[in-house]
Amino acid sequence: MKALVVAPSWIGDTILAQPLFARLHAAEPALTLDVLAPRWVAPVLRRMPEIAAVIDSPFGHGQLSLAARHRLARQLATSGYARAYVLPNSLKSALVPFLATIPERVGFTGEHRYGLVNVRHTLDKAALPLMVERFAQLAQPVGSPLSRPVAEPRLVSTTEQQTATLAVLGLTAEARPVVFCPGAEYGPAKRWPAAHFAALAMALAERGHRIWLLGSPKDAPVADEIDRLAPGLCTNLCGRTGLDQAIDLIARAELTVCNDSGLMHVAAALNRPLVALFGSSSPGFTPPLSRRARVLSLGLSCSPCFKRTCPLGHLDCLNGLAPARVLETCLECL
Repeated sequence: MKALVVAPSWIGDTILAQPLFARLHAAEPALTLDVLAPRWVAPVLRRMPEIAAVIDSPFGHGQLSLAARHRLARQLATSGYARAYVLPNSLKSALVPFLATIPERVGFTGEHRYGLVNVRHTLDKAALPLMVERFAQLAQPVGSPLSRPVAEPRLVSTTEQQTATLAVLGLTAEARPVVFCPGAEYGPAKRWPAAHFAALAMALAERGHRIWLLGSPKDAPVADEIDRLAPGLCTNLCGRTGLDQAIDLIARAELTVCNDSGLMHVAAALNRPLVALFGSSSPGFTPPLSRRARVLSLGLSCSPCFKRTCPLGHLDCLNGLAPARVLETCLECL
C-alpha cells in the first residue's frame, strides 16, 4: 500500500510523529510512506528510515493559496495513494489530500473538517495528554483506545555522516563538545537568558569542554551575546549549518543543553544526553522523549502560560533557573 502523510510545520512536532510512522509500517510491512512537508522540516524526515520520499509543501504558516493547493493535488492524484494521514488539525492541511481524491483521509475532526477527513478520530485530550500519543492514535481503528506504550521517537545519524559534517565545518570531536541551543522559534518566553548560558559555558570549559552554539540565523544575536560574555570558549554555528548538519553535531556531542525547541526533540530522538530547560511551556505536553533527557523547570504558579513573551514582564520562570543548578544536572548527565 502507498500512503501520504501531511506533516506538521514544526520540527519538534514532526519528530514526535515518528512513532506513528513506525506503527504504520508494523501494521503494513509493504507500506510505502511519503510525507508532504515544509522544506524546513524535511531534513528530520530524511533521517527516518520509515519515510520513502519527502514532497515539498510550499505553503507558509496561515497561507490558504487555494490555486497552488489545487495544482499540487493534481500532481499527487497520479501517485496512487490509498490513504492519507493529516497530522495538523487545521482545515487547510486537509485540502490537498481531499483535492487529490485520496480515498481514505485519516485525522482528527479538527476545524470541522467533515468530508475533508473521512476517517475521523475524536480527540480526547485527557486520554491523550501527549502530542506523541495523539499522532500514534491515528494508527488505531477509530474509537479504539491507544495501544501503549508508545515508542520514543528515533532519528538516524551515522558515523560517516557525523565525520563528513565535522570535516565540512572544520570541527573536531576531540574538544569534548557540549552543544547549546539557545534559541526557541516560538518566542523569548522559552529562552533561558544569554548570561546564564555564558556562565554555564565558563563552568563547562573549566572542565575541558568546548561549546558549540547551534541554531537558525534568527538565533545568531543571542548566540553572539553568549560568545561575547564567554569569550574564546564557544564556536558560534548559529545560521552556519543546515538542520541535517545540526543533527550530526548533536549526535557527536557529549551533551546538549537547550530550551524547549525543535533541536531539543532532535537530541532526544538521537538518544543523546540532554538537559532541557522549560519556562513558559509545559513538559507535560511535548517533553523530550528519551530516558537520557533531564527536564528542568521551576514550576512557578504563573507557568506554563504558553505565551511568546512573559505577560508579567519578569520571566521569572527562566531568569530564576540558576546556572549552578543547570550545571549540577549537566555534570550528572556527563
